[in-house]
Amino acid sequence: MIKRDLNLAVIGNCIIGALIDRAGRHVWSCFPRLDADPIFCNLLKNGDPVREDGFFEITVENLAKCEQSYLANTAILITVLTDSQGNALRILDFAPRFKQYERIFRPTMLIRRVEPLAGRCRIRVKLRPAFDYGALTPTRTLGSNHIRYTTPAGAIRLSTDAPISYIAEESAFVLDEPLNFIVGPDETFPGSINGIARDFLERTEDYWREWSRYLSVPFEWQDAVIRAAITLKLCSFEETGAIIAAMTTSIPEEPGTGRTWDYRYCWLRDAYFVVHALNRLGATRTMEEYIRYITNVAALDPGGSLRPVYAILPDEPLDERIIPSLPGYRDMGPVRVGNGAWSQVQNDSYGSIVLAAAQMFFDQRLPRMGDIELFHRLEKLGEQAVAVAFTPDAGLWEFRTKARVHTHSAVMCWAAANRLSMIARRVGQSERTAYWNGQADRIRRDVFARAWNPQIGSFVETFDGGEVDASLLLLAEIGFVRPDDPRYLGTVAAIEQRLKRGRHLLRYNGADDFGAPTMSFTVCTFWYIEALAAIGRREEARDIFEHMLASRNHVGLLSEDLDPATGELWGNFPQSYSMVGLILSAMRLSKSWEESVWRVS
Repeated sequence: MIKRDLNLAVIGNCIIGALIDRAGRHVWSCFPRLDADPIFCNLLKNGDPVREDGFFEITVENLAKCEQSYLANTAILITVLTDSQGNALRILDFAPRFKQYERIFRPTMLIRRVEPLAGRCRIRVKLRPAFDYGALTPTRTLGSNHIRYTTPAGAIRLSTDAPISYIAEESAFVLDEPLNFIVGPDETFPGSINGIARDFLERTEDYWREWSRYLSVPFEWQDAVIRAAITLKLCSFEETGAIIAAMTTSIPEEPGTGRTWDYRYCWLRDAYFVVHALNRLGATRTMEEYIRYITNVAALDPGGSLRPVYAILPDEPLDERIIPSLPGYRDMGPVRVGNGAWSQVQNDSYGSIVLAAAQMFFDQRLPRMGDIELFHRLEKLGEQAVAVAFTPDAGLWEFRTKARVHTHSAVMCWAAANRLSMIARRVGQSERTAYWNGQADRIRRDVFARAWNPQIGSFVETFDGGEVDASLLLLAEIGFVRPDDPRYLGTVAAIEQRLKRGRHLLRYNGADDFGAPTMSFTVCTFWYIEALAAIGRREEARDIFEHMLASRNHVGLLSEDLDPATGELWGNFPQSYSMVGLILSAMRLSKSWEESVWRVS
């Protein structure tokens, strides 16, 4: 049995992606888009190494050492494998992405280039895709320079300049020259495989270096921020502008609990913070594409109703089903496809959309700024927000069996009205400015009356309740209270007392549908870091932030959750919300360039 972990790297091109383990094995990749059937699904299997499938690996006989890193400022992964005699090779993994004919070329294609570094390694290549979530094993058809893998569910093709018989029989052979392996659609491959692979590699490297060059990065922690930015970019589906929560489904939030969800979709609750991070980075094109996606979502229902989560093609349903053909990560099922949260009531969605879309009215870098038509569309969402502000919902944490009036949801409804008043002023609608100001004031008064608990000196997670949750840390970030408000300071203190575990934070500590959680929720720890900075406890914030950087995996990535006792990563991966939290915390905490570089000692 192979023990899985989340020491994985990610490659992609904003249409497809792949997760690769430390030894260079592709263990997860969905084709032909980020939320499709995983042809490499080995991450959710723990099978017999002889009969297992759903992976693509290049192994070295008598392997002694594996080293892995990214080519600086790119999404190109380098894996160096060294055998016990000192022979070594390098694998370059990437998905092509570059500018061509005045547009971005991003084919449904994964490329592996294997190069000898020292001596002559004996290697073995195993390509064993699976289809229909691991239920179907394909038939193989061999050509002169390709192998076709076919099932009724679909087909892919490997094109290569390696000896086909060695690949087909998984036989060992000596690597004495560079070889290329291109996995993609079942189409004839034009031209020289070596020439195209080398050309695509060089142009993809140039693309990512150019993209990274124009990021606005802090003085400190630049490598971490650039890696987080590239990862966030890889979680975008560029055809529609959607940014998915993670590339995987059903990695447990914590072991043995059944907390296994499909995160290959776009949650509206993330919208404001994703837009905020992209804005801080100066990644305005990605930000604009994402805002375009969420404004399209807002137009789906003429009445202004929203679902909490949408597919990357937003009108597709997300009915949840269990996949019996996959046992799950470390055999911890169930494996789910779709997400039942799409049918839940989550009232915070309205505020998230308005907060994100407000950028279009104030950011003059955008070529298409918000106009009166968009304002009126957002007003429909605002009317829904004020109507549901004090009605029970599943809340930010998507409780499946407990509907209550959640403070965060009510505050986000306030945020919708508050930002609409600002937008109305921006577009010269004085009457609507007064109307939305009045709605915001009304919601704010009721939140203060019912969500403040004087007995514990804190805002609480539900109206008239007595518990706290980590979303209350966002009250200052959203602008509902000032950071120096004694009520906010009391809330931070209550959260520290009840939710802090070492340097990490739980989402909440009460029992939910699956019992009481024990894993920290990574983005909540970043919210706590930002709250500490906002209230003047900057050195504490920096200490915890440095600890979080040390908690990343070997290539600088984070999942959704983290075991505060062991530091092990849990939950779907890579988690875009976690990377957003890292970016925003680094931006807030870093010393300025002037302070760090130009100060005379």
